[in-house]
Order: sequence, then structure tokens, then C-alpha cells
Amino acid sequence: MPIRVLIADDHSVVRQGLRMFLGLDPELEVVGEADDGRQALHLAERLRPDVVLMDLLMPEMDGVAATAAIRQTLPETEVIALTSVLEDEQVIGAVRAGAIGYLLKNTEADELCRAIKAAAAGQVQLAPEAARRLLREVRSPEQPAVPLSERESAVLRLLASGLANKEIARALGIGEQTVKTHVSSILGKLGVQSRTQAALYAQRTGLVAPKS
Repeated sequence: MPIRVLIADDHSVVRQGLRMFLGLDPELEVVGEADDGRQALHLAERLRPDVVLMDLLMPEMDGVAATAAIRQTLPETEVIALTSVLEDEQVIGAVRAGAIGYLLKNTEADELCRAIKAAAAGQVQLAPEAARRLLREVRSPEQPAVPLSERESAVLRLLASGLANKEIARALGIGEQTVKTHVSSILGKLGVQSRTQAALYAQRTGLVAPKS
């Protein structure tokens, strides 16, 4: 089954370009396009895509608000924020809202395709320079209110190292659904909305080394 992708961007030229080169990859299927955040939410609820490519600056409802709404309603749908400005506070807001990562709009087509596939598999997508900024800006607890179990710490360590759910399951000898259950528990204990924030917590607390 191809990975189902929803494109949300208020510029028709951008949407057309994304649809064109994503359509060249047989492992990806563009199932819809939205020109504002509110439409993105409505289409996501109807189409239930695997990944949403989310522009951040859009009318009606911006990408940050749409990301938060989609992640709350459809926790199985991952969101990748697309932006043209690395330092934009909207990017940080998107990560707080639950985006699994973000890419700049000048990303090469093949790199974007790989990122979509990785996000669908549960891999955090953060450029190294973005990760450094987010480590400073995205707040996460120094210690969770409820301690992580030994298994949860192991899952978090592998997640923050860039492994997908299937790879984590293989490494720990457990089922992929069990990994997803552990991830949900980790997010709840840390009080964060996304795997990205959990990975940043792991880097901040020394569970894994920050990526250079």
C-alpha cells in the first residue's frame, strides 16, 4: 500500500509542484490538497492520510493550529511542517503542536520523498541545524512527572537515535504495536505532543548524544 499524503499550502503552484514529483514515486500517493489550514483539517478527517505536508503561514487557520488539531483528532497521522524560513517561530510552534519534523521548501525532491516515508514509519525528521535551534527553544521537562520504565527509556533512546517503529521493534524483540503503545505512554509521561519533542528531551537529558 502506498503512503497516503495530503498537501496543505495556500500557493497553487507549490501544491502542483509537490503533487507532480511526489506522483513519480510509486510508494507515495497524493490523496488531497488544501489551500488553508481549516480545509487541511477537514480533508485530513475525511481522507485519513498517513502524512500531511503542512505549510505554516496560511489563511483561515494557520499551519500550527491545523497541526495541533490534526494530531489531536488523528494521532496516527504524522505532520511534516514545510517552511521557507529556518528561524521562523512558526516552526517551533509546529513542533510543539505535534509535527514529527519539518523541512525547508528548498528541499530536493528525492530528499522530501525519503522524509515522507521516514515520517510515516515514525522517524523524527529534523535537520541538524534545526535540531540545535529547537533544543534551545522547545521546552520539555527536565524530569517527567512519572518516571519512564526501563523499557520506555530503551524505546525513547532508539526513537531519538532516528529509528523507525519497525526498527525499534526488531531491536527490542517486541511487536510494532507494542512500540506504538510505549511511545504513547512516553509522550504522556513527558507531557509533550510529538515524537520530536520526546527526541529533544532525550538529547537534552543525555539519553542520546545531540546530533551534530
